[in-house]
Amino acid sequence: MELQREKITALIITYNEIGYIENCLNSVDFADEIIVVDSYSTDGTYEYLLAQPKVKVIQHPFKNYTAQKAFTLEQASNDWVIFVDADEVVTTELRKEILQTVNSNPKHVAYWFKRTFMFQQKRLRFSGWQTDKNYRLFRKGKVRFSNKRIVHETLEVNGTSGILKEKLTHYCYRDFFNYKSKMLTYGRMKAKEGIQKNKKFNFLLLLAKPSFTFIYNFIFRLGILDGNKGVIVCYLNALGDWERYLELRKLELEQKVPSLKPAHQKGYLFSKYLF
Repeated sequence: MELQREKITALIITYNEIGYIENCLNSVDFADEIIVVDSYSTDGTYEYLLAQPKVKVIQHPFKNYTAQKAFTLEQASNDWVIFVDADEVVTTELRKEILQTVNSNPKHVAYWFKRTFMFQQKRLRFSGWQTDKNYRLFRKGKVRFSNKRIVHETLEVNGTSGILKEKLTHYCYRDFFNYKSKMLTYGRMKAKEGIQKNKKFNFLLLLAKPSFTFIYNFIFRLGILDGNKGVIVCYLNALGDWERYLELRKLELEQKVPSLKPAHQKGYLFSKYLF
């Protein structure tokens, strides 16, 4: 007697992903249900999604990554979920491994995916990303997004975890300004996390942490072997740390003097001269 096949829901969040969402959707077309939560894109992404017959699209305001993904997870009808970013692509080999895994009575309730990072159309082999992995496949009823983070979100898992062999392809770097904007956004969100945990601004960390991040990723994590790509990515990752501490200072000042809205302007002007 043939075993019943497990149904899978593919989940994606979007904001202005018109150049990437088509490939992402095509790569998860094996899923029984595809749900996309869009945070009011302005580049035609939402309109494109509406035209896709297999896709259920919902618009929902963006508060932070954890909140948006938690909301998206709630929409899934099936227990097994694959959660991918709009700039990620499930390869043919990974698709086969996903289907084989969920349909073989797996002992684990969640699975880590390793990722292949793409700098535009070329592979980024090092620069700190070579050991990156994220939860992407899991049972809805056995996980929840941790509220301890609002960026670089993670799961709290009720059960054991495994790791798949095949890698997810991540088109992380479109162009300089897109990646820079992403790193600055992450930095500001990390600062908000810090404020929630009562962390304090430290001028020495403002100077030391970005420098350490660049040196660590470029030298010790072999970014130097990625050539010019490594220089750019390691620099922009360090810039995210710089922004994190500038934003932390701004939030501290606003807590002390709530009416002091532009208190951070000097810091931003200083950062513009440097970067």
